[in-house]
Amino acid sequence: MQKRELGHTGIEVPVVMLGGNVFGWTVNEADSFRLLDAAFDAGLNFIDTADVYARWLPGHAGGESEAILGKWFARSGRRDQVFIATKLGMDMGDGRQGLAPKYIAEAAEASLSRLQTDRIDLYQSHKDDEKTPLEETLAAFDHLVKQGKVRVIGASNYSGTRLREALETSKRNNLTQYATLQPHYNLLERERYETDLAPVVAEYGLGVIPYFSLAGGFLTGKYRSERDTQGKARGGMAAKYLNDRGFAVLEALDAVAQEYKSTPTSVALAWLIAQPGIAAPIASATNETQLGDLAAAGELKLKRADIEKLSAAGA
Repeated sequence: MQKRELGHTGIEVPVVMLGGNVFGWTVNEADSFRLLDAAFDAGLNFIDTADVYARWLPGHAGGESEAILGKWFARSGRRDQVFIATKLGMDMGDGRQGLAPKYIAEAAEASLSRLQTDRIDLYQSHKDDEKTPLEETLAAFDHLVKQGKVRVIGASNYSGTRLREALETSKRNNLTQYATLQPHYNLLERERYETDLAPVVAEYGLGVIPYFSLAGGFLTGKYRSERDTQGKARGGMAAKYLNDRGFAVLEALDAVAQEYKSTPTSVALAWLIAQPGIAAPIASATNETQLGDLAAAGELKLKRADIEKLSAAGA
């Protein structure tokens, strides 16, 4: 598995990040442990989760993914060999949301407890909170870093304007800066990132870890008709790409995958890995075959002509 620096942090991470959103959602605890063991063995020890995963399921309160990861750390003894990232800010019920200092402190303690760890490697704002002054939010993160409870911080779902404002606020007040950005970015979702966020990323040297890297599973090639999406957990996400542009991208992915004796999944991730500023695309897996595709993406280096071919198909 290739590694590269995460922004300007001096920390090297694998070029593929394992998505933990499926743990406690589409993958039960026992299967999660098995997949985490296999992922670790494959070099996928850079893992993303969030406190809100998987609150959307009936009977769930949020924190299920973190709790499974915490149990796996306890039983495997591998906590020190994993770079764990989590997020806060989404609605957890009972008014628990946003980025106010008091809530950041409370949410961090809750995540640390569920993860059964004494520090979070990367703590991210899951979304912007325009009701709380940026200086207050960043001072709260800065306090966690100085306490040793957080190593580095990151942002997700910010506009380019607000992201720049946050970075300048940190600089002006000598506070910990966002070192990473987690945006929605893939072969089919490009305009907002490339026009609004990429210039800020380049200017400040942020490490980018895109979510929905496989467009809700569409870029794996498993959804090629309405019938394919029916009854699937992510079918609704993938269905919106069943159009001429989506099919053109799949055709290009199929062709490039055949050339490299690879899969559409690995090629779609390799395209992202080849984009400027990208540290590691986030992708989840629910079985060992899918894990193999993620690991293979970390070793796949596309020729410039193939990168351009894929870019043109998704333009």
